[in-house]
Amino acid sequence: MKIKDVRVTVHRFDNFIPLIRKQLEGDYRVICRIETDEGHVGIGMASRFLWHGVAAIITNHLAPAIINMDPRDLEAIHARLQPIVSERGMMSGINLSAVSAVDLALWDIIGKASGRTVAQLLGGHKDYADAYVTYGFAAYDIDQLIEMGRQLVAKGHSRLKMLVGSKQGLKADAARVKAVREALGDDILLAVDANESLGLEDAMRLCAMIEEYDIAWFEDPLRRVDARDMGMLRKRTTIPLSAGQMDGHPTRFREWIEHDGIDIFMPNSMYNGGMTETRRVAHLAQIYNKPLSDAGGGGIWCLHHVAGFRNGTLAEIHLGSEQVEEQMFVDAPQAVNGRVAIPAAPGFGVTLNEEKLRETLVKD
Repeated sequence: MKIKDVRVTVHRFDNFIPLIRKQLEGDYRVICRIETDEGHVGIGMASRFLWHGVAAIITNHLAPAIINMDPRDLEAIHARLQPIVSERGMMSGINLSAVSAVDLALWDIIGKASGRTVAQLLGGHKDYADAYVTYGFAAYDIDQLIEMGRQLVAKGHSRLKMLVGSKQGLKADAARVKAVREALGDDILLAVDANESLGLEDAMRLCAMIEEYDIAWFEDPLRRVDARDMGMLRKRTTIPLSAGQMDGHPTRFREWIEHDGIDIFMPNSMYNGGMTETRRVAHLAQIYNKPLSDAGGGGIWCLHHVAGFRNGTLAEIHLGSEQVEEQMFVDAPQAVNGRVAIPAAPGFGVTLNEEKLRETLVKD
């Protein structure tokens, strides 16, 4: 089996913050299709950032390098791509995003050719993943936070994540966390995410303010999730720390481990170099007895690693990304009582909505 064609398109989707119907900024996706000489077509994706740059890297640099290679030879393919995207040192930024889109498409092909889901290829621990919902956007006031949380609980969700590090300041963040915990009760798993917005001192202060509310984890608490600062923060709080959404390749996780700065591994296969890199991260997590989760609106592309590995815990449902995938696929998986089943079809198990893709195509 050989790769015969690589095609890339960029799409812009509309989505809205539920309840208040505030439109989010245009949500861009780079879709990579790889076709083999046996007729298998794999689908991969990169998300949101510098989309034209990502598409250009794939089209002009990565695609020519892998034509006529066997898509199953992942190590050989990555060995060829790595010096292209980073002649010296570690790949980062949109280079990794471009490799991610290609790599995910390869995993989709391997699954389709073998008749197995990606979760099964990774180890097949489960055919589902329990999920948490990222919902606590800064655009909500406290009453709206509580109302949206209650709506999600009514739909069967019991794990929620809200954003902190807002422009209103630490006291406002703490007040929002307190209000949600008191309104929704102690049975709800509640996590927070600062999206790398806080300095170490502010993160320590906020942790002290909210520890009493039984926070399940604090995600990306610090600017650049600096490994040394993560280690210092972890020694000063009882709240578990998580990271890995944007630059969660194995080297970063190794640094966090070396500084004793992480509790929960959260790689995202759309940003870190693909499922091949996530597999390496998962094995590192197993070596250090750390849980493996998901963050960053990875949707279907991250669902499979949570199900595939025995240390997999929770997949993310992001209320914005969920809307995009419902438009993008004709068969996007849906959560039932807080659990998402792995689609039964091989590969990633989803089918693109070609009509919607034509409507959302970015032509220049």
